[in-house]
Amino acid sequence: MLLVFSIASLWIGLSAGSVKLTNAEVWQALIGQGSKMHRQIVNELRAPRVFAAFACGGLLALAGTLLQVLLRNPLADPYILGISGGAAVGALSALSLGLAALGVNIGALLGAVAAIVLVFALSWRSSGARPDRMLLTGVVLSAGFAAIISLFLVLAPAAQLHGMLFWLMGDMSRVVSAAPVVMLLVIVAIAALLLGHSLDILTLGETKAMTLGLSARPLQVAIFLLAAVAATAVVVTAGPIGFVGLLAPHAIRLLGVTRHRPLLALSLIAGGGFLVWADLIARSVAAPLQLPAGAVTAVLGVPLLLILLLRR
Repeated sequence: MLLVFSIASLWIGLSAGSVKLTNAEVWQALIGQGSKMHRQIVNELRAPRVFAAFACGGLLALAGTLLQVLLRNPLADPYILGISGGAAVGALSALSLGLAALGVNIGALLGAVAAIVLVFALSWRSSGARPDRMLLTGVVLSAGFAAIISLFLVLAPAAQLHGMLFWLMGDMSRVVSAAPVVMLLVIVAIAALLLGHSLDILTLGETKAMTLGLSARPLQVAIFLLAAVAATAVVVTAGPIGFVGLLAPHAIRLLGVTRHRPLLALSLIAGGGFLVWADLIARSVAAPLQLPAGAVTAVLGVPLLLILLLRR
């Protein structure tokens, strides 16, 4: 059902919008036929955005699932370690300097990497990374980054303020090509699925995992790096889009899935389809104006998760 949902989401994302296309027109555009306008709408405008949205949603879902295992905290999401805060500081720094889109992406990447290095350096000890120390370090850094972001917004010229606020809310309108983030999704998904059995063991606790022959420290490093890479790719591609990494794994768990290989795979599909729908609503409901996808994910995700919790 989730697979059908994801395929339907991708197809509707290609056909729906301010200019509605029939199924035949979408198919003709995808195979290089039909009118030039339809080919431009589908192949140049909608397809990169739709596939990038699915990849970003899948990456957020994978990162959320991995971090909930690493931190042993059901409230963990991809940005709890300060990655989005660091990326936001880097991006706002680039925007304040008047740099173009490429400079903003580079600034966001450098800020996210700096946050990852800080969390890892401050929370890691010779005995490994204690989840409580890593979580507290991420929360403290996030608070510091939030203060710096507030200063940027207060001191920014009025001409730059709108762009800064829109970047902070996350949107898919900056996507030019979906290929890089889709390729990264495939790599991260394969690596995470290969770790699925080890994740099942790690949930029993580090001591129990060691008695079963599992080396916890290399696994912790692998989980942290995979989640950090996934979250960083999303922030650089679309800005900080929240709630997907929290909603998708919990929704799948509430359906009765507990083993991590199916949990990771189903969370990926659910998160990708969910973000495609959120982006479709963001670019359609107030067309020609575009809403930030990050705001739509929260508006849709909060009632969905509450309904699932109330039903179980």
